Amino acid sequence: MHRRPCKIKFLTSETKEEAEAQRSNKKDSPVVTLKLRRRSNISFHAAVQDPSTMMMVDPKETTQNGGGISQAEFALFTSNRIQSDLEAMGIKLKTHEDSLKFLKAQKTKLDESILDLQVHMNKLNPSGTPRSENCDGNLQGEDINEQILRHANSAAAVLTHVQSRHSPQVTLTKGVVGVVAKLGKVHDENLSQVLSDYLGTRSMLALVCKDYDSVKGLESYDSQGNVDRNAGLHGLGSSIGRTIEGHFDAISLENLRPYVGQFIAGDPQRRLNLLKPKLPNGEYPPGFLGFAVNMIQIDPAYLLCVTAYGHGLRETLFYSLFSRLQVYKTRADMISALPCISEGAVSLDGGIVRTGGILTLGSSDEVKLRFAKPNASRAMDNHSEAERQMKELKQKKEKTLEDIKRTQVLRDHAVYNFGKKKDEFVRFLAQSSSTSMR
Repeated sequence: MHRRPCKIKFLTSETKEEAEAQRSNKKDSPVVTLKLRRRSNISFHAAVQDPSTMMMVDPKETTQNGGGISQAEFALFTSNRIQSDLEAMGIKLKTHEDSLKFLKAQKTKLDESILDLQVHMNKLNPSGTPRSENCDGNLQGEDINEQILRHANSAAAVLTHVQSRHSPQVTLTKGVVGVVAKLGKVHDENLSQVLSDYLGTRSMLALVCKDYDSVKGLESYDSQGNVDRNAGLHGLGSSIGRTIEGHFDAISLENLRPYVGQFIAGDPQRRLNLLKPKLPNGEYPPGFLGFAVNMIQIDPAYLLCVTAYGHGLRETLFYSLFSRLQVYKTRADMISALPCISEGAVSLDGGIVRTGGILTLGSSDEVKLRFAKPNASRAMDNHSEAERQMKELKQKKEKTLEDIKRTQVLRDHAVYNFGKKKDEFVRFLAQSSSTSMR
């Protein structure tokens, strides 16, 4: 027998007469009028009008005993109700999961901000870390020029002597930016010492030039390829009674491969926006203070346009010297962070890990040379403001953690309810299938 689609409506007693009139006018689509009452004798109605969910019901199969409904009609009503509940629960679950994702992202940003501020505060105020055994107490308060001049027969000492006693506009030195040790300053004495130990005296005394032509002007050779002691920087040394002994390094900034990433927004020192290290568990390593290249304070005159391409000293010279060298508070912190150290690390108590997992042990026996320490007066003025910001960030993080915990509970509860409703729907489908097979 051919069956026609049957629309189902649950109507109140007040509209029953209207429904009967409509049914007489739509014979091609029979409407079964049903009346259900709750225990409180309050009538309710529901209409299934979506063709995609419409079931084929034979009007002859409709029970006519006082307005009852057939099993097929009741199954359709129950199926729609459960699916509607599942959809509502799914929306609620998705809302909780989105909130949880947002809060976790917010916590990550707060962690990064706290870490950045810790690095900044470390620059404003000495760490208080016990001085490493390699730290030379004789260098306390010694002028950086005096430290360089102690290396009497070095190219850096000759250049420093000439620049301090003669006009800085000497033709030979016009393209020379300076000595590495004089081009950067470090607030913390322990950090200054360990960075100089990491570089070594030869690199600390290297001469920095703008381009290769400036490097060529430092030294000339005779027809046999021997150094001409009467020309270039050697000639200047002879004129002041000093002889440059051994090799020395000269760095051409324009020939260095500069850092090409982003800079930290709003930072007047144009620090590099480097990706912070993370342990395999996703957490930041304890004791991490920052990257050495960003912990060097550079004179504003050398932050921009030192080279013809517009690069400054941080993204050329110091990025070439330190790359992504990490700085940790203690040697123990550094060793525990080895899984996330790829380009070397140092610690404020003298620990050094070089690229490739090479650890520097023992104590230094060479003449000491350190980066100069900047004027701390303005830094100390800013320290109280940094402490206020740190307190505010930690309060925000604490509140975010509480929100995460609360949202996690709501999400877990939503998952549990959704699972129960899903199981109910599966059981209903199985029961309906079993009934229809009879």
